[in-house]
Amino acid sequence: MKKLVCIVCPNSCELEITADENGISVSGNKCKRGVQFATDEMTAPKRTISSVVRTAFPSVPVLPVRVSAEIPKERIFDVMQEINHVTLRKRVRRGEAVIENVLSLGVDVIATSDVLTTAEDPEPSEKETEKNRAKRTKKAKTTAKKTEKKA
Repeated sequence: MKKLVCIVCPNSCELEITADENGISVSGNKCKRGVQFATDEMTAPKRTISSVVRTAFPSVPVLPVRVSAEIPKERIFDVMQEINHVTLRKRVRRGEAVIENVLSLGVDVIATSDVLTTAEDPEPSEKETEKNRAKRTKKAKTTAKKTEKKA
């Protein structure tokens, strides 16, 4: 037997799930959605992700993003790895895809802010982007050295 708190509606029912050769039985739910939640959680759990992606705009170094729908729980780290490889070089609006169909999951990674549309930085060229990346790397190495000396 497994216990879960249902998060589908405001009732927050305490569910008891029992799995046996006859299938999954759920008790403690006050609505039908609790049964579906418990069944999904036991057979194919899904989660959502919120994170940030790097940008090439100095005044907006990172942009908040999220997945457009839930993804399989076991793919969270794979999706995060894809998000961490992105550096935005163009302006995007809230709701616009930053990564389309990430890992062929049928889910986009979308921007959750319009901050790039109001940033006063000029559009970064590829050369400028490389220069900014080099500056950030140099700064990170300097910080690491200072921390190492203090220790």
